[in-house]
Amino acid sequence: MINLHTIQSHDIADYLPHDAPMIFIDKVIEYQNDTLLSEITITPQSAYFDAALSGVPNYVGIEYMAQTIAALAGIEAKDRNDIIRVGFLLGSRKLQLHTPFYALDCTYHTRVRRLYQEETGLAVFECQILDHNKIIAEANINVFQPQESQDLPQDNTPNNSQDSQEIAQ
Repeated sequence: MINLHTIQSHDIADYLPHDAPMIFIDKVIEYQNDTLLSEITITPQSAYFDAALSGVPNYVGIEYMAQTIAALAGIEAKDRNDIIRVGFLLGSRKLQLHTPFYALDCTYHTRVRRLYQEETGLAVFECQILDHNKIIAEANINVFQPQESQDLPQDNTPNNSQDSQEIAQ
């Protein structure tokens, strides 16, 4: 089983199916079976940083939760010698945002805990964002991670100008 030291010695990007600048979380702090704690420090370079707020709007917290779930899935995939797969946030329940924004130069922790998972890839996670152990955002997040590429919905829309020209003719 992969250990915390090994996880922390890798860049968070090694566990996420994202590339910069779409990686919002900074690092893994704790890992246990079905649970992960990530960390983010708000800087002017943080995604969605709003100078007028001197921080990041609270609604971005749902993405902090989703990326922490994705990092847990990535760690589990690496542990199985599997590929990192894309997942989909299907929705949330019980979303509560107890702060208007995530403040500049502050560090926050996002904890996710798997409540339920089906073999199909459907799962439910209990999520919390913490500011010095005080819960400032929480939700139950429903996600889906297809196990095979054929499980992904097919997009039949044109994806380049040649396709568009062929359809127009």
